[in-house]
Amino acid sequence: MTEQDIDKGRQNAIISYITIFGVIIAYYLNNEDNKKSSFASFHIRQSLGLWLTFFALGYIIGNFDSWLVTSSFYLFFAVLFIYGFSNAIARKAQAVPLVGNLYQRIFSNLGS
Repeated sequence: MTEQDIDKGRQNAIISYITIFGVIIAYYLNNEDNKKSSFASFHIRQSLGLWLTFFALGYIIGNFDSWLVTSSFYLFFAVLFIYGFSNAIARKAQAVPLVGNLYQRIFSNLGS
């Protein structure tokens, strides 16, 4: 990724971490004719994977009556979201720990 590509896609990369609707908005903004950015596509794949995993596991974790389980779940995903968001702000294309490379493989067609 070049500096020009990062500059072009930085705003969309940051938007993608702000709610699941931010992912959708960033995806469509990134697919405009001359605004395509591989940096933004990278972060859109990361945030989409995080949001889908958050909702899928949240549905399962919601059935537990333990505050310890639910609070550790929220803390875990908060750390992952902050890590991805701070990488987007710092202009880095680093995968989120544990699951980031998996998201890149699963959503490889997204943004290409």
